[in-house]
Amino acid sequence: MTDPTLEELLERYATLRDTLQGLELERDELAAQIKAALQTGARPETELYRAELKVSRRVEYPLDRFRDVFGDAAALEVASVDRKKAEALAKSGDLDAERLRELALVKEVQALVLVPKTR
Repeated sequence: MTDPTLEELLERYATLRDTLQGLELERDELAAQIKAALQTGARPETELYRAELKVSRRVEYPLDRFRDVFGDAAALEVASVDRKKAEALAKSGDLDAERLRELALVKEVQALVLVPKTR
C-alpha cells in the first residue's frame, strides 16, 4: 500500500473539515432549542444524560462610561486589554477600586451542559 498523495491528504482534510463544520452548526442549533426549552422549565433527559443550564458571569466595563469616570489616559491603557488590567490598576491604587466596581457590568452567559446520570 502506498502513502496517500498530498492532494489525497488535502481532499480528506477538506472532507473532514466540512463534515465537522456541518456537525458543529447542527450541534449549535440543537443546543439553542434545548436551552430555550430549559428556560421555560423543561427537564429533558436521555438514558445517559440530563440537560442543565450552567450560568457564568462576565464582568465588563463600558468604554464610554469608563473614560468619563477615569479619563482618556486610563481608558486608552485598558481599552485593548481585558478586565484584569483594569482590576490590576485598581489594586495598585492607580484607579479608584470602589468607582471601578460601580462601573462594572456583569453579563450572564448560559451554556448547555450534559450531566452524566449515575446508575
